[in-house]
Amino acid sequence: MRTIGIISKPQQESIRAIVPGLLDWLKQRNIEALCDRETAECIGPRCTALSREELAARADLLLVLGGDGTLLAVARAAGDREVPILPVNLGSLGFLTSVKLDELYGVLEEVLSGKHRTSERIQLLTEIQRSGATVATHRALNDAVLGKAPLARIIDMDLSINGQYVCSYRADGLIISTPTGSTAYSLSAGGPIVYPVVDAFVITPICPHSLTNRPLVVPDSMTLELGCSAGDDAAYLTLDGQVGVELKPGDRVVIRKAPTRVKLVRPSRKTYFEILRSKLKWGER
Repeated sequence: MRTIGIISKPQQESIRAIVPGLLDWLKQRNIEALCDRETAECIGPRCTALSREELAARADLLLVLGGDGTLLAVARAAGDREVPILPVNLGSLGFLTSVKLDELYGVLEEVLSGKHRTSERIQLLTEIQRSGATVATHRALNDAVLGKAPLARIIDMDLSINGQYVCSYRADGLIISTPTGSTAYSLSAGGPIVYPVVDAFVITPICPHSLTNRPLVVPDSMTLELGCSAGDDAAYLTLDGQVGVELKPGDRVVIRKAPTRVKLVRPSRKTYFEILRSKLKWGER
Protein backbone atom coordinates (compact mmCIF):
# COMPACT_ATOMS: atom_id res chain seq x y z
CA MET A 1 0.00 0.00 0.00
CA ARG A 2 2.18 2.82 -1.29
CA THR A 3 -0.30 5.30 -2.79
CA ILE A 4 -3.63 6.46 -1.35
CA GLY A 5 -6.14 8.58 -3.23
CA ILE A 6 -8.25 10.97 -1.15
CA ILE A 7 -11.71 11.86 -2.43
CA SER A 8 -14.14 14.13 -0.63
CA LYS A 9 -17.61 15.54 -0.93
CA PRO A 10 -17.45 18.81 -2.88
CA GLN A 11 -17.51 22.02 -0.82
CA GLN A 12 -17.37 20.18 2.50
CA GLU A 13 -16.05 22.68 5.08
CA SER A 14 -14.72 19.97 7.38
CA ILE A 15 -12.31 18.80 4.67
CA ARG A 16 -10.03 21.75 5.47
CA ALA A 17 -9.83 20.55 9.07
CA ILE A 18 -9.35 16.85 8.28
CA VAL A 19 -7.17 16.46 5.19
CA PRO A 20 -4.00 18.43 6.15
CA GLY A 21 -3.50 16.27 9.25
CA LEU A 22 -4.22 13.15 7.19
CA LEU A 23 -1.58 14.17 4.65
CA ASP A 24 0.99 14.63 7.43
CA TRP A 25 0.10 11.21 8.89
CA LEU A 26 0.56 9.51 5.51
CA LYS A 27 3.82 11.35 4.79
CA GLN A 28 5.28 10.14 8.09
CA ARG A 29 4.65 6.58 6.84
CA ASN A 30 6.18 7.23 3.40
CA ILE A 31 2.82 6.88 1.65
CA GLU A 32 2.14 9.02 -1.39
CA ALA A 33 -1.15 10.91 -1.20
CA LEU A 34 -3.13 11.97 -4.25
CA CYS A 35 -6.35 14.01 -4.15
CA ASP A 36 -9.30 14.52 -6.41
CA ARG A 37 -9.80 18.03 -7.74
CA GLU A 38 -12.62 18.84 -5.31
CA THR A 39 -10.37 18.07 -2.32
CA ALA A 40 -7.47 20.00 -3.80
CA GLU A 41 -9.68 23.06 -4.19
CA CYS A 42 -10.45 22.92 -0.46
CA ILE A 43 -6.91 22.53 0.88
CA GLY A 44 -4.74 24.23 -1.73
CA PRO A 45 -1.57 22.92 -3.43
CA ARG A 46 -0.55 20.44 -0.72
CA CYS A 47 -1.73 17.44 -2.73
CA THR A 48 -1.45 16.35 -6.37
CA ALA A 49 -4.88 16.86 -7.95
CA LEU A 50 -6.29 14.28 -10.38
CA SER A 51 -9.70 13.27 -11.68
CA ARG A 52 -11.47 10.52 -9.78
CA GLU A 53 -10.96 8.17 -12.71
CA GLU A 54 -7.21 8.88 -12.70
CA LEU A 55 -7.06 8.31 -8.94
CA ALA A 56 -8.70 4.91 -9.33
CA ALA A 57 -6.08 3.97 -11.92
CA ARG A 58 -3.07 5.04 -9.81
CA ALA A 59 -3.98 4.49 -6.16
CA ASP A 60 -3.70 1.31 -4.10
CA LEU A 61 -6.57 2.54 -1.90
CA LEU A 62 -9.28 5.16 -2.32
CA LEU A 63 -10.16 6.98 0.89
CA VAL A 64 -13.60 8.58 0.58
CA LEU A 65 -14.55 11.39 2.96
CA GLY A 66 -18.27 12.08 2.69
CA GLY A 67 -21.60 10.33 2.79
CA ASP A 68 -23.17 7.42 0.94
CA GLY A 69 -23.78 9.60 -2.12
CA THR A 70 -20.07 10.37 -2.43
CA LEU A 71 -19.24 6.68 -2.16
CA LEU A 72 -21.75 5.77 -4.88
CA ALA A 73 -20.23 8.34 -7.23
CA VAL A 74 -16.69 7.07 -6.52
CA ALA A 75 -17.72 3.44 -7.14
CA ARG A 76 -19.03 4.39 -10.58
CA ALA A 77 -15.93 6.47 -11.35
CA ALA A 78 -13.67 3.53 -10.47
CA GLY A 79 -15.29 1.52 -13.25
CA ASP A 80 -13.78 -1.95 -13.61
CA ARG A 81 -10.72 -1.17 -11.44
CA GLU A 82 -11.14 -3.20 -8.27
CA VAL A 83 -9.18 -0.79 -6.08
CA PRO A 84 -10.27 -1.05 -2.41
CA ILE A 85 -12.38 1.84 -1.12
CA LEU A 86 -12.30 3.01 2.50
CA PRO A 87 -15.45 5.10 3.08
CA VAL A 88 -15.46 7.50 6.05
CA ASN A 89 -18.79 8.97 7.07
CA LEU A 90 -19.10 12.76 7.03
CA GLY A 91 -22.78 12.70 6.05
CA SER A 92 -26.02 12.23 7.94
CA LEU A 93 -26.99 8.54 7.65
CA GLY A 94 -23.79 6.90 6.47
CA PHE A 95 -25.13 3.37 6.04
CA LEU A 96 -22.49 2.41 3.46
CA THR A 97 -19.86 4.77 4.88
CA SER A 98 -19.87 2.98 8.22
CA VAL A 99 -16.39 4.11 9.36
CA LYS A 100 -16.67 7.06 11.73
CA LEU A 101 -14.20 9.92 11.58
CA ASP A 102 -12.71 9.02 14.98
CA GLU A 103 -12.09 5.49 13.65
CA LEU A 104 -10.21 6.67 10.54
CA TYR A 105 -6.61 6.28 11.71
CA GLY A 106 -7.29 3.00 13.48
CA VAL A 107 -8.78 1.50 10.33
CA LEU A 108 -5.91 2.90 8.25
CA GLU A 109 -3.45 1.16 10.59
CA GLU A 110 -5.36 -2.09 10.01
CA VAL A 111 -5.14 -1.55 6.25
CA LEU A 112 -1.39 -0.87 6.32
CA SER A 113 -0.79 -3.96 8.43
CA GLY A 114 -3.05 -6.13 6.27
CA LYS A 115 -5.47 -6.84 9.14
CA HIS A 116 -8.52 -5.13 7.59
CA ARG A 117 -11.67 -6.78 6.24
CA THR A 118 -12.94 -6.25 2.70
CA SER A 119 -16.55 -6.70 1.62
CA GLU A 120 -16.93 -7.32 -2.11
CA ARG A 121 -20.14 -5.95 -3.62
CA ILE A 122 -21.66 -6.55 -7.03
CA GLN A 123 -22.61 -3.71 -9.37
CA LEU A 124 -25.30 -3.45 -12.00
CA LEU A 125 -24.16 -3.08 -15.59
CA THR A 126 -27.01 -1.32 -17.38
CA GLU A 127 -27.31 -0.94 -21.14
CA ILE A 128 -29.80 1.15 -23.08
CA GLN A 129 -30.59 -0.49 -26.40
CA ARG A 130 -32.15 1.44 -29.26
CA SER A 131 -32.98 -0.05 -32.64
CA GLY A 132 -30.88 -3.10 -31.83
CA ALA A 133 -27.77 -1.13 -30.82
CA THR A 134 -26.38 -0.23 -27.40
CA VAL A 135 -26.41 3.57 -27.12
CA ALA A 136 -25.36 3.97 -23.46
CA THR A 137 -23.80 1.88 -20.69
CA HIS A 138 -23.82 2.72 -16.98
CA ARG A 139 -22.80 1.09 -13.72
CA ALA A 140 -24.62 1.32 -10.40
CA LEU A 141 -23.69 0.06 -6.94
CA ASN A 142 -27.15 0.54 -5.42
CA ASP A 143 -29.89 0.45 -8.02
CA ALA A 144 -31.34 1.27 -11.41
CA VAL A 145 -34.84 2.77 -11.41
CA LEU A 146 -37.18 2.93 -14.38
CA GLY A 147 -39.77 5.63 -13.86
CA LYS A 148 -41.65 8.56 -15.28
CA ALA A 149 -40.99 12.25 -14.97
CA PRO A 150 -41.73 15.02 -14.26
CA LEU A 151 -45.28 14.07 -13.27
CA ALA A 152 -46.02 11.21 -10.87
CA ARG A 153 -48.20 9.09 -13.15
CA ILE A 154 -48.54 5.36 -13.63
CA ILE A 155 -46.18 3.79 -16.15
CA ASP A 156 -46.68 0.50 -17.99
CA MET A 157 -43.58 -1.72 -17.98
CA ASP A 158 -42.72 -5.26 -18.99
CA LEU A 159 -40.01 -7.48 -17.54
CA SER A 160 -38.19 -10.39 -19.17
CA ILE A 161 -35.49 -12.51 -17.53
CA ASN A 162 -33.03 -14.55 -19.63
CA GLY A 163 -35.25 -13.90 -22.64
CA GLN A 164 -38.40 -15.20 -20.97
CA TYR A 165 -41.35 -12.90 -20.36
CA VAL A 166 -42.06 -12.54 -16.62
CA CYS A 167 -44.89 -10.03 -16.24
CA SER A 168 -46.13 -6.52 -16.90
CA TYR A 169 -46.30 -3.82 -14.27
CA ARG A 170 -48.52 -0.79 -13.88
CA ALA A 171 -46.76 1.28 -11.24
CA ASP A 172 -44.97 4.54 -10.49
CA GLY A 173 -41.75 2.80 -11.41
CA LEU A 174 -39.59 -0.30 -11.00
CA ILE A 175 -36.40 -0.65 -8.93
CA ILE A 176 -33.68 -3.15 -9.78
CA SER A 177 -31.28 -3.22 -6.86
CA THR A 178 -28.19 -5.07 -5.73
CA PRO A 179 -28.02 -6.50 -2.19
CA THR A 180 -26.08 -3.34 -1.30
CA GLY A 181 -28.96 -1.23 -2.58
CA SER A 182 -31.61 -3.34 -0.86
CA THR A 183 -31.43 -0.98 2.14
CA ALA A 184 -31.91 2.12 -0.01
CA TYR A 185 -34.83 3.04 -2.31
CA SER A 186 -35.97 -0.58 -2.60
CA LEU A 187 -36.43 -0.84 1.17
CA SER A 188 -38.53 2.34 1.20
CA ALA A 189 -40.72 0.82 -1.53
CA GLY A 190 -41.32 -2.34 0.54
CA GLY A 191 -38.48 -4.52 -0.68
CA PRO A 192 -36.55 -7.00 1.50
CA ILE A 193 -33.21 -6.49 3.23
CA VAL A 194 -30.68 -8.74 1.50
CA TYR A 195 -27.33 -9.61 3.08
CA PRO A 196 -24.65 -7.75 1.06
CA VAL A 197 -22.76 -10.77 -0.31
CA VAL A 198 -25.81 -12.74 -1.46
CA ASP A 199 -25.65 -13.28 -5.23
CA ALA A 200 -29.01 -11.77 -6.12
CA PHE A 201 -30.97 -8.93 -7.70
CA VAL A 202 -34.06 -7.44 -6.06
CA ILE A 203 -36.93 -6.32 -8.30
CA THR A 204 -39.27 -3.95 -6.47
CA PRO A 205 -42.26 -2.14 -8.01
CA ILE A 206 -42.99 1.38 -6.77
CA CYS A 207 -46.65 1.78 -5.72
CA PRO A 208 -47.92 -0.96 -8.08
CA HIS A 209 -51.51 -0.74 -9.35
CA SER A 210 -52.01 -4.36 -8.30
CA LEU A 211 -51.70 -6.02 -4.91
CA THR A 212 -50.23 -9.12 -6.56
CA ASN A 213 -47.11 -7.27 -7.75
CA ARG A 214 -44.71 -8.06 -4.93
CA PRO A 215 -40.90 -7.71 -4.72
CA LEU A 216 -39.00 -10.49 -6.46
CA VAL A 217 -35.51 -11.83 -5.71
CA VAL A 218 -33.63 -13.57 -8.54
CA PRO A 219 -30.05 -14.86 -9.00
CA ASP A 220 -27.60 -12.23 -10.21
CA SER A 221 -26.47 -14.61 -12.96
CA MET A 222 -29.67 -13.71 -14.84
CA THR A 223 -30.06 -10.99 -17.46
CA LEU A 224 -33.00 -8.63 -16.97
CA GLU A 225 -34.66 -6.71 -19.78
CA LEU A 226 -37.13 -3.87 -19.26
CA GLY A 227 -39.37 -1.96 -21.61
CA CYS A 228 -42.03 0.63 -20.99
CA SER A 229 -44.91 2.44 -22.61
CA ALA A 230 -44.70 6.02 -21.39
CA GLY A 231 -47.28 7.59 -23.68
CA ASP A 232 -46.63 11.26 -24.31
CA ASP A 233 -44.41 11.69 -21.25
CA ALA A 234 -40.74 10.80 -21.09
CA ALA A 235 -39.53 7.71 -19.25
CA TYR A 236 -36.29 7.94 -17.31
CA LEU A 237 -33.65 5.53 -16.11
CA THR A 238 -31.94 6.69 -12.91
CA LEU A 239 -28.70 5.13 -11.63
CA ASP A 240 -27.95 5.31 -7.90
CA GLY A 241 -30.26 8.32 -7.66
CA GLN A 242 -27.50 10.44 -9.25
CA VAL A 243 -27.44 9.84 -13.02
CA GLY A 244 -30.61 10.24 -15.08
CA VAL A 245 -31.07 9.14 -18.69
CA GLU A 246 -34.14 9.98 -20.75
CA LEU A 247 -35.45 7.03 -22.74
CA LYS A 248 -37.02 7.19 -26.18
CA PRO A 249 -40.03 5.18 -27.35
CA GLY A 250 -38.99 1.61 -28.12
CA ASP A 251 -35.85 1.68 -25.96
CA ARG A 252 -35.01 -1.46 -23.98
CA VAL A 253 -33.01 -1.50 -20.74
CA VAL A 254 -30.80 -4.55 -20.24
CA ILE A 255 -29.37 -5.15 -16.77
CA ARG A 256 -26.80 -7.74 -15.77
CA LYS A 257 -24.10 -8.15 -13.16
CA ALA A 258 -20.95 -6.15 -13.87
CA PRO A 259 -17.84 -8.30 -14.43
CA THR A 260 -15.96 -6.69 -11.52
CA ARG A 261 -16.88 -5.90 -7.92
CA VAL A 262 -16.55 -2.97 -5.56
CA LYS A 263 -14.23 -3.73 -2.63
CA LEU A 264 -15.27 -1.86 0.51
CA VAL A 265 -12.92 -1.76 3.48
CA ARG A 266 -14.91 -2.45 6.65
CA PRO A 267 -14.04 -1.97 10.34
CA SER A 268 -12.73 -5.27 11.71
CA ARG A 269 -14.97 -5.25 14.79
CA LYS A 270 -18.26 -4.02 13.30
CA THR A 271 -20.81 -6.47 11.88
CA TYR A 272 -23.45 -5.83 9.23
CA PHE A 273 -26.22 -6.46 11.75
CA GLU A 274 -24.72 -3.91 14.12
CA ILE A 275 -24.84 -1.37 11.30
CA LEU A 276 -28.50 -2.26 10.65
CA ARG A 277 -29.34 -1.69 14.27
CA SER A 278 -27.44 1.56 14.67
CA LYS A 279 -28.27 3.19 11.32
CA LEU A 280 -31.78 1.91 10.54
CA LYS A 281 -32.89 1.20 14.12
CA TRP A 282 -33.60 -2.31 12.86
CA GLY A 283 -35.33 -4.63 15.32
CA GLU A 284 -36.30 -1.86 17.76
CA ARG A 285 -39.81 -1.79 19.26
